Amino acid sequence: MYTAHPDRYADMPYRRTGRSGLQLPALSLGLWHNFGPDRPVETQRAILRRAFDLGVTHFDLANNYGPPPGAAESALGEFLKTDFAPYRDELVISTKAGYLMWPGPYGEWGSRKYVLSSLDQSLKRMGLDYVDVFYSHRPDPDTPLEETMGALHSAVQQGKALYVGVSNYSAEQTREAARILGELGTPLLIHQPRYSMLDRRPEDEGLLDALDELQVGSIVFSPLEQGVLSARYLDGIPEGSRAASDSPFLNSDALTEDLVGRLRDLNDIAKSRGQTLAQMALAWVLRGGRVTSALVGASSAQQIEDSVGAIRNLDFDADELARIDAIVKQ
Repeated sequence: MYTAHPDRYADMPYRRTGRSGLQLPALSLGLWHNFGPDRPVETQRAILRRAFDLGVTHFDLANNYGPPPGAAESALGEFLKTDFAPYRDELVISTKAGYLMWPGPYGEWGSRKYVLSSLDQSLKRMGLDYVDVFYSHRPDPDTPLEETMGALHSAVQQGKALYVGVSNYSAEQTREAARILGELGTPLLIHQPRYSMLDRRPEDEGLLDALDELQVGSIVFSPLEQGVLSARYLDGIPEGSRAASDSPFLNSDALTEDLVGRLRDLNDIAKSRGQTLAQMALAWVLRGGRVTSALVGASSAQQIEDSVGAIRNLDFDADELARIDAIVKQ
């Protein structure tokens, strides 16, 4: 029987999400690609337990996480029953709808039919009455935004979600989504964009500015760029790594000699800060408080421990930031 660590709230900083009452841990656990049947159940259990013991109270999912789609939600549902049932009210659990889940015209995107059907399926897989945050995973170019946001509002009205968010929306789309939801009476809580030292689009395209103006929180995914911003590739492409498998999310061609050279330079800065490259990359997205939380994945409990180590130094001086920019933007 699992008993959570009594000091689990001692070290993790929690940040208020926009202008809501909800606080998120600086680091949240994403169950994207390590919670399918191809991964040992005991490894999955160890990751979740260690994360919670370290103050990671937010578990982030989507209907299509696994693989296969739905597997991560089903896995979490089992662990909620066996390990985390006494701690449900200490957890923030989020899921999303937007990507392909079943065949036919109602199995993806942003129609009211799909979004609410997907949420019902997600709740059934996880064995929950409600999720804390429910997202539109991507904007639908063919469905009026009023319909998609109306579906999110209905999820709250039905008691199936406490808060709602969007992911992969542009600054302009986010402003419009916030306006629609505000008029309906369900505020937009949070946006989940991709953001890292190597991917500055939320800065360059004005998304972070829009979120500041709207007082909407943010939780960023891929802050380590699929593991590129870690020590894994500093000396080549190791066997068994994501790049070695030529994953659709990271292939060996992306790891050019120039990129590896820049990663080594970034690693030197991280060492001078007393951090690993991964820890510095996480600290960088969290710097200054504009980002509410950074999503990390993990294939082992040790990886969670390493990531949480980033919270020991979240501050950068002007020289460090200038050196990082010079390396990344060269």
